[in-house]
Amino acid sequence: MEFLELAKKRYSVRSFSKKPVEPEKLAAVLQAGRLAPTATNAQPQRILVLQGQEEMQKLAECTKFTFDAPMALVVCADQEQAWVRGHDGKNHAEIDACIVATHMMLAAAELGLGSTWVGVFQPERVAQTFGAPENFVITAILPMGYPAEDAKPSDRHEKRKPLEETVCYHSFS
Repeated sequence: MEFLELAKKRYSVRSFSKKPVEPEKLAAVLQAGRLAPTATNAQPQRILVLQGQEEMQKLAECTKFTFDAPMALVVCADQEQAWVRGHDGKNHAEIDACIVATHMMLAAAELGLGSTWVGVFQPERVAQTFGAPENFVITAILPMGYPAEDAKPSDRHEKRKPLEETVCYHSFS
């Protein structure tokens, strides 16, 4: 699939079938995350794979946005492993984790899987429930699986601003 076609086709799936994700497809999604670029190639991402009813129920206690997916990836950023910009101390752990999450979502779509980026969750509760170290920032939760037969993009999916509104040449004026 051409990249722009994939990027256009991918949407946030909020209704999943009960069909489990095959191990080889999960491995391919995780590999896409592993190959994602990170600042100085520090690779501070840490991915927690949650599968099965018991783990997904625990996740549901941390966020109401699991969409009954059969599995989820909890994308974390290890702040102690990330590159820190020298002149201002900006830690790039979360930026790197976001790049990794995006790669995994696109890989999932290419494989016929659906996902959505969940940003509404209780990070402290996720960390406590699943034993994340203090230096981990819980960045995103990606419920993942096969889209339900009635799954469809939201009404806002196709609404994109023209490039002229989002891209500037030479200055922001």
